[in-house]
Amino acid sequence: MYKKSGLLWLAALLFVVVAVVAAYKVWPLLYPEILYTAALDSSCDLRNGPCRSALPDGGSVSFAIAPREIPVVQPLKLEVTASGIDVDAVEVDFIGVDMNMGFNRPKLNKDDEGRFSGDGILPVCVRNAMEWEARVLLKTDAGLYAVPFRFITLKPGVSLSD
Repeated sequence: MYKKSGLLWLAALLFVVVAVVAAYKVWPLLYPEILYTAALDSSCDLRNGPCRSALPDGGSVSFAIAPREIPVVQPLKLEVTASGIDVDAVEVDFIGVDMNMGFNRPKLNKDDEGRFSGDGILPVCVRNAMEWEARVLLKTDAGLYAVPFRFITLKPGVSLSD
């Protein structure tokens, strides 16, 4: 009897150790250390076209989503253009501003020097309108830059004035 309970405790301890090690290994992927975060431009509206954000040392980042109405649960075309900064890789982290919508961070492909593009998709939300932040993550030799862009998605048949 004592041997069985000892084995159960050992198995539980082993499970806890494995869970802690897994969390330790995954943490930097989910929450990478960011060298610089650009200021959010509240006047930007991705529904009207690409938005641009300034970086330190004169660089800038432009971000665009197509189609411009930004539908949910449909493929989106994402495009990032970086100028004045040498970027190795780009990911776009989609975050629900006031609702956790899970991990959604597509990696973009490098097209040309400073140009990256790829596909993304936003999950459906129960709300008529949902505010999102697309945090463009730029991987450079110096570290990771984060550039936030905000937008709103609407259920079909709903307008911003509703």
